[in-house]
Amino acid sequence: MQAVVLAGGEGTRMRPLTHSTPKPMLPVADRPIVAHTADAAVEAGADELVFVIGYEGEAIREYFGDSYGGVPVNYAVQEEQLGTAHAVACAREHLDGPFAVLNGDDLYGEGTIEALFAGDPAVAAYRADDPTNYGVLAIEDGAVVDIVEKPDDPDSDLVNAGAYVFPAAARDWLDVPMSERGEHEITDVLARVIEEREVRTVTVDRWLGVGRPWELLEANEWKLSNLEGRVDGEVRGDAELRGTVVVEDGATVGPGVVVEGPALIRAGAEIGPNAYVRGATLIGEDCHVGHGVEVKNSVLMDGANAPHLSYVGDSLLGPGVNLGAGTQVANLRHDDAAVKQTVKGDRVSTDRRKYGVVAGDGAKTGVNTSLTPGVVLSPGATTDPGESVTRDR
Repeated sequence: MQAVVLAGGEGTRMRPLTHSTPKPMLPVADRPIVAHTADAAVEAGADELVFVIGYEGEAIREYFGDSYGGVPVNYAVQEEQLGTAHAVACAREHLDGPFAVLNGDDLYGEGTIEALFAGDPAVAAYRADDPTNYGVLAIEDGAVVDIVEKPDDPDSDLVNAGAYVFPAAARDWLDVPMSERGEHEITDVLARVIEEREVRTVTVDRWLGVGRPWELLEANEWKLSNLEGRVDGEVRGDAELRGTVVVEDGATVGPGVVVEGPALIRAGAEIGPNAYVRGATLIGEDCHVGHGVEVKNSVLMDGANAPHLSYVGDSLLGPGVNLGAGTQVANLRHDDAAVKQTVKGDRVSTDRRKYGVVAGDGAKTGVNTSLTPGVVLSPGATTDPGESVTRDR
């Protein structure tokens, strides 16, 4: 089975974290998002991976190379982002049999991809609390007979979960008309397959599309909980590790530090002295969490620093972010309502009662800065000493 992995989008809803990092390469536990997809495909029996790349695609080439997990890897470049069917069509020259299509920013429960690969054609399906936001699948006698996009009054709660196995003939069905939203949609290819073949469903028990910053937090909460604890780095003095904690080779945990897992401290990171790390937290490579700093349920990407006397809760810090001494991140509203964040110009609920800030590459705060819940700091943004930041910058 060939697996086409879609990894070419710009990830504009994930800004500013995708300023220099393609969304599929954002970190989820011990690997990029897309590596979770690739690993699941290899474990399910894929004999070739074809990555469709675009924005910052060289990062994906560098990570996966010409072979990954013992299977060959090829690449197709999508020069313009014209939809999912267009992305797969860019990989057409590599396809010579039945093929799977997987989103490089989706995570699935264990066994899902293996079940999907058990035969063709097939589509992953998920029971959604609110199916009006998805393509709803109509099922008769166990087979898919229709797909209705975002219906006002859906007949079912079974929705399209965005993973497919197509027959070899679908290679010639990828040139579908442009939809009303200006894209060539893979669901139109699925509709053709439904007309021509019997399409089975594979119902998934867990599925997460990682499209917005708070979903990256959720993805890490999920995948960090699956890690097995180990200590390959250096733990000094009276430092205490509680629960599932991974300290990679080259990482240092100093005296007086308490780490309550699930937590992953990556190579080159330095924690402490006298720091507190708790919740589902990822401390990336070469990060520094210093004296008197508390980090809770957060993602610190490579090279991010919180050196002195700061609190970071439910937040995402991009590469090279530096928090001045005494920076305090607020992560809870006084009215206890869900925190909102601006995404592509719109204020959107995160549906999270506790949510801190998102800081882009190289953002810096002055000493004693206060950041309110849901604030976004653009790449390279700075704050003044003692400033209270209540709006994005």
